[in-house]
Amino acid sequence: MTSVFKELTLDLEKTERLDKVLTATLGISRSTIQSWLKAGLVSVNGEVVKSNYKAQNGDVVTILQKEEEAITIQPEDIPLDIVYEDDSLIVVNKPSGMVVHPSKGHYSGTLVNALLYHSNSLSDSTSEEIYRPGLVHRIDKDTSGLLVIAKNNDVHQKLAQQISENKMNREYIAIVDGHFSHETGVIDAPLSRHQTNRLKQVVEKGGKNAVTHFEVLDAFSDYSLVSCRLETGRTHQIRAHMEFIKHPIVNDPLYHPKGKHATEFGQFLHARTLSFTHPVTGETLNFHVEPPKEFEDFIQLHKGRFS
Repeated sequence: MTSVFKELTLDLEKTERLDKVLTATLGISRSTIQSWLKAGLVSVNGEVVKSNYKAQNGDVVTILQKEEEAITIQPEDIPLDIVYEDDSLIVVNKPSGMVVHPSKGHYSGTLVNALLYHSNSLSDSTSEEIYRPGLVHRIDKDTSGLLVIAKNNDVHQKLAQQISENKMNREYIAIVDGHFSHETGVIDAPLSRHQTNRLKQVVEKGGKNAVTHFEVLDAFSDYSLVSCRLETGRTHQIRAHMEFIKHPIVNDPLYHPKGKHATEFGQFLHARTLSFTHPVTGETLNFHVEPPKEFEDFIQLHKGRFS
């Protein structure tokens, strides 16, 4: 069973491929749009079309969603750490342990539930799996830190474009196992979904391009504090790349399951810095939030054990 997700009439100056038009109009990734087209969920003027359909001015586009995707996400009064907000966007500091968006079997207690309660205006971007209002990018459940939220589709599309063009600066800090032979480095290693563990990403030839820049900030006991800057934004990119270079993130249950889990805190990964151009004003916005106190507690606990 399906239901109508969105219906719109195109306002175009020239004929253009439908997948490109919908990507720009809805602020949704082209790969997601193409998956909908491939699944026969997109029709134009009542006829199911393919991705190479040449859209014209006045075309009426209907997008369907499968019944299991048509989930009502309830607003929930969950406290938010709002770093910045205006009429176009919100910047939040997500705590470790909070899921960013609902998924099958997990429909409450997420950042999206909290955002829906906080704001009546969010972009209505979605994915192949589930509706994700406002979310321009994501961080994992046990990763803390900064996220930008779009309040309308135009802002969403422009912010997403900054990410795709590597114009949004995203810096993370992490506590990882071991010491480094070089203070700085670049990990240029493509990532693919693990063939047997579908939750995990692995470095694999032919995978999606993934580039992480790192700088060692400190070393103590058997650990290092590193800064990581994303050139691309693949799923689990920093976690998978750190595992790949034999410096997995402390307390990471997926990429370092045999590590010494010294605390109940989740993986020691925090989105510390976020910089981008405001899509409406053109102003450069810079945000910086220090990690949870558990980082400093862990460092101080092990400082005296440097070897």
